[in-house]
Amino acid sequence: MVAAQGAQRHILCMKWGTKYGPEYVNRLYAMVRRHLSGDFKFVCLTDDGNGIRPEVTCLPIPPLNLQLAPGQRDGAWKKLTTFEQDLHGLRGTALFLDVDVVIVGSLDAFFEQPGEFLIIHDYARPWRRERITGNSSVYRFELGAHADVLAYFRANMDKVQAEYRNEQAYLSDVLHKQGKLAYWPAAWCPSFKYHGIPTWPTNYWEEPFVPEGARVMVFHGECNPPDALAGRRNRAFRYIRPASWVAKHWKE
Repeated sequence: MVAAQGAQRHILCMKWGTKYGPEYVNRLYAMVRRHLSGDFKFVCLTDDGNGIRPEVTCLPIPPLNLQLAPGQRDGAWKKLTTFEQDLHGLRGTALFLDVDVVIVGSLDAFFEQPGEFLIIHDYARPWRRERITGNSSVYRFELGAHADVLAYFRANMDKVQAEYRNEQAYLSDVLHKQGKLAYWPAAWCPSFKYHGIPTWPTNYWEEPFVPEGARVMVFHGECNPPDALAGRRNRAFRYIRPASWVAKHWKE
C-alpha cells in the first residue's frame, strides 16, 4: 500500500514529560518542512504544548490507562496510542517521527514506499542475531488501520508487558504475524551510535558522519542531537568529536 496521490499526509510526533523541550518539536517541524515536498499536517501528541510553534497542531495523548507499579514508567508504550481507531478525527497516512531524530535527506519516498506498515528494521549487532523487531523511531501507517494492536494491549497489559520488552517488540511481532510488517530500505534510517561514529581509534581525530543514502539519522541510547553537536557521550571512555553537520540540519 502506498499513500494515495492527493490523500492527507500527516507527520506525527509525541512529547511528554520534561526530557524534551518544545525546541525539539519546533526543529523537527522545520526539518520536515525543508525535506518534504507538498502539503502535510504536522501533529504533536503532547501533555504540554507551551512553546511549540503555531504551524504544529498540538493534541492530547490518548489515555493508555496503563496500571503501573510504584516507580514504574510507561515509557514508549504511549506510542501505541497512535493506533487509536479514531485519533482526534485524523484521516489519511501518518509518518511517525521521534522528536530527537535529525532529518538529512528527502522524506518524499517515505510516503511512496509500498507496504501496509513500514518501520526501521532494528539494528543487527555482531553479538545478536537479526530479529523481526522494528525500531519505532520512524514508522508509517494508515490512521485507524491497526486499532486491534492497541485494543489487545489495553485488554492484556500485564500479559503483553511480561512477554515483550517494549512497545516496538510487541508491535512488530503482532503485525509480522498478520503479514503486515515491512521495513524501510536499510540505508534510509541509520543509527548515529552504530553507523555514524568512526571506529576506534579514528573516532579521536575523525568526526561523526552521515552514512551514504541516509535520510533520517536516529539517535538512541548514548547521544541526542545536542550531545552529538557538542561531542558528548553518556558512557565513560566512549569519545566522539563534535558532529558539525548536526548544526546544518537540526535548526529551526
